[in-house]
Amino acid sequence: MVLKEKKKTKETKRDDSPKKDAPKAKDPTTTGKGTKKKDEIQELRDQVAAEKDRALRLSAEFENYKKRTQREINDFKKFANESIFRQLLSVVDNLERAISAAQENSEDSALFEGVKLTHKDIIKLFETFNVKLVKAENEPFDPNFHQAVTQEENDEFPDNTVTTVLQKGYLLQDRLIRPAMVVVSKKAKKETEKNIENIEKNIEN
Repeated sequence: MVLKEKKKTKETKRDDSPKKDAPKAKDPTTTGKGTKKKDEIQELRDQVAAEKDRALRLSAEFENYKKRTQREINDFKKFANESIFRQLLSVVDNLERAISAAQENSEDSALFEGVKLTHKDIIKLFETFNVKLVKAENEPFDPNFHQAVTQEENDEFPDNTVTTVLQKGYLLQDRLIRPAMVVVSKKAKKETEKNIENIEKNIEN
């Protein structure tokens, strides 16, 4: 009897011994949440980067706009009086014609002196607002500043040189407000023929 009881107690001890826990399986819901969170963080980072890039582009565009606006304001200030000066040019032309006519007739009257003073005052006004003469006489012809009225054969000047200024040209700051009307030189036919003959001789030799 005693032996049987001992056996029973051994069996009960074996049954009562703690069983080793089996490894727990990962919950698919928790792993899904982790990747979802990562995706959301990456998406937010992308959005921040895109907004930063957009802000930089807007800032650059605004700077360009400011520069363009400032340039337009400066141009307006520089050339606001352009139409007035254009009209004054014809007044200056008439005064200069009157002065040259009086000088040819050797006039030295008070009226002549008054005309000269008026002309001088207008030229001073031009200088104050940076209205300058276009260089023309004895200069190479430049279509950007000169308007050729005619050509004349002239061996005293290089070909395509301004020999006579019929009407003065003017610049306001660096902008042309009237081109100089000019006569341009061209080589005489005899000179051209001589040059052709010399070229032909050199070819033959």
